[in-house]
Amino acid sequence: MSTAYEEVDAALNERGFTRMVFDMQKIRDLVDVLGSPQRAYPAIHLTGTNGKTSTARMIDALLQAHGLHTGRYTSPHLETVRERISLDGEPISEERFVATYQDVAPLAELIDARNPEPLTYFDMTTAMAYAAFADAPVDIAVVEVGLGGEEDATNVIEAGVCVLTPIGLDHTEWLGDTIEDIAWHKVGIIHHGATVVTALQTEEAMRPILERCADMGATLAREGSEFGVIERHQAVGGQLLSLQGLGGAYHEIFLPLFGAHQAQNAAIALAAVEAFLGAGPGKQLEADLVREGFARVDSPGRLERVRSAPTILLDGAHNPHGMAATVAALEEEFTFRHLVGVLSVLGDKDVTGLLELLEPVVARLVVTQNSSPRALPAVELGRLAIEVFGEDRVTVASDMPDAIEEAVVQAEEDASGELSGVGVLITGSVVTVADARKLLKR
Repeated sequence: MSTAYEEVDAALNERGFTRMVFDMQKIRDLVDVLGSPQRAYPAIHLTGTNGKTSTARMIDALLQAHGLHTGRYTSPHLETVRERISLDGEPISEERFVATYQDVAPLAELIDARNPEPLTYFDMTTAMAYAAFADAPVDIAVVEVGLGGEEDATNVIEAGVCVLTPIGLDHTEWLGDTIEDIAWHKVGIIHHGATVVTALQTEEAMRPILERCADMGATLAREGSEFGVIERHQAVGGQLLSLQGLGGAYHEIFLPLFGAHQAQNAAIALAAVEAFLGAGPGKQLEADLVREGFARVDSPGRLERVRSAPTILLDGAHNPHGMAATVAALEEEFTFRHLVGVLSVLGDKDVTGLLELLEPVVARLVVTQNSSPRALPAVELGRLAIEVFGEDRVTVASDMPDAIEEAVVQAEEDASGELSGVGVLITGSVVTVADARKLLKR
């Protein structure tokens, strides 16, 4: 890393990596003094509880296959903050990242001076993404909400196409205790005249979606009605799909990701791109371009295989809805006869819910503490794990290197020298995956 990039990274972190202040006026003021860069291009805006990043990456790949220059903004990142701001599918360069920060920072300081609370880390990266996309320039931005929707900094974009992935219970301390409360926050990204593409939702989540669409005069496309997965089959390195899009059926689509949830994400991504490109009844996208786009998709940290003998998988599932999808994919797509889990979670999560989902598929569990200041202490996680798994199946490790080593040793011992069908799953948080990835991808 260059010295200039390290200095910018440090300056951003000084704003408090996990600090949250929901104040739309400050981000509005900042993009105003930047010349409203978010108005320089159309956008597809995504919210939901799970699947946002994978779906955003699929949308990005499909748009690129159609010859468009794309900007993609997602969070959190695994290795470098530059991953949050991608141009044509690649993280922004260090030089461009530094230059963008230098353009935004002096104006951010003016906004800070007017307010009791300074702009957050997320406010800054959002403004930087919008500025970088305008400068590139991009033909379209694909933007993932950070938290919620209505009061999320990204919501100054007022996108023409809005995507709602499945909505469940998460971040209840900020968004509310019911799915309906959470849905009301998320539908705030729907603005006047938008086209809304939604995953199959519970009745509780659909009420706010329908009401918001009616209020905003938005057009609604629903999974299971206007689009969806026709069929899916396992394939080497992923799955083969047939998808019903807004414009018709698309067959023989290879998706190099595992699980029914990723097939669902693919259907949502296809419908969003069709909506943006004007496809509809009687007007399909070119099937070969759709196949090309999906074939190039990757999603780091989502059932990502990083080692063999034994197989080590990384998955960022951090709430029961996400973990249920991960467990289903493990049971369907992999043939493990013995699986050891490594788990580290953040303290505000439904830990017991995660443990109860893991228990049937994991023979033994190693618990540890990831690098987040919000991480649940390993000893406390161990106590909760013992209640679900029993004492003889749980090991507590003080840090991630020790946890991975212990899990591999346990897997190899239990395999009695035959490593076929033996694996290690590292999960519980995107931070957990990022910590493990740094160790295992070297």
